[in-house]
Amino acid sequence: MKIEKNCYRGCLLGGACGDAMGYPVELMDWNQIRSAYGALGITELPINAERKEALFSDDTQMAILTVDGLLWADKKAKERGIYAYTSSLFYCYQKWLYTQIGHFADKNYSFLLGGEILSNEELFSRRTPDKVNLSTLESCVNGKYGTIAKPINQNPGTGAVMRAAPIGLYFYNDAKMAFRIGAESAAITHGHPDAYLPAGFLACMIAHLIRGKDLEAAMGRALQELEAWPGHENTKDLIEKAKSLAEQMNRNENLLKRSELEMASRIDLSVIGTGETGSEVLAQALYCALRYTNDFRQAVLLAVNQGGNSDTVAAICGSILGTYLGMEEIPYPWVNRIECSILLVHGADRILESVL
Repeated sequence: MKIEKNCYRGCLLGGACGDAMGYPVELMDWNQIRSAYGALGITELPINAERKEALFSDDTQMAILTVDGLLWADKKAKERGIYAYTSSLFYCYQKWLYTQIGHFADKNYSFLLGGEILSNEELFSRRTPDKVNLSTLESCVNGKYGTIAKPINQNPGTGAVMRAAPIGLYFYNDAKMAFRIGAESAAITHGHPDAYLPAGFLACMIAHLIRGKDLEAAMGRALQELEAWPGHENTKDLIEKAKSLAEQMNRNENLLKRSELEMASRIDLSVIGTGETGSEVLAQALYCALRYTNDFRQAVLLAVNQGGNSDTVAAICGSILGTYLGMEEIPYPWVNRIECSILLVHGADRILESVL
């Protein structure tokens, strides 16, 4: 089995590009998007006039900190034989909290200051940070955080699944572990199964894609793992609904005009959900990926022009198809204009180096 560097880079860059495409229209409805961007909606990566690059949201910021946590945990494991992935991720999410509010939840976390990741000024920008992530991380003192066994809340929101894709890259050779660490890392801030199980599913699916499975096969393997976890029923139902709707739309594609096809797809996405829970945004992202399995651009455009939680849906879709298709299938103008592109590539390469 050959592990492709372009797939690692594609995962992180694809997620960032999807996020940046959806960030300017987050929480708009379709009519508002058309009013702002024209009859076809948003069609190209929006460039910030001041920065001259495309800006992503807290979704990608936290994915970058997930990479940082995995690399830190890997270093400790290799140097001292200490396997502490979830706690390492928690402390790196405290770094993200620091970039957003200027301090850690606990003064005893000051040992986290310094290091390469906090030297990136771009990460200190506030990009509509997830309120649950902020409030929950700010309450985590004395090294304590949420776990699946002892949930910190019962929030089913989207702020956990949005950061989980890099975990699949790191645990590509153990998809079961990818699911577990994905779920455990999500439970740090989100204690409901509809939040942490989608994160586990996404990490598991990314691991299977890295190992060369096609999209449907990777979904099938991840579903099998999902079914072993308590509280999986709603997430499973939404994933299967997304798959069924996408298959039906693909069968009818030649029977519909383009405008009819786009409208029908937006209706399908609204049937799946409103994008308020981890399960819903995961299923919506899977629908978009299944509709345009070999076309990164069209899949992401479908994700962002649906309205609602467009940045998170597009970020997840971009991570999935970026992994599956590789960096070369992401439009070059998008990759070339995304902020922190060098940091994203560097992170992807370092994860790959750590696992080979």
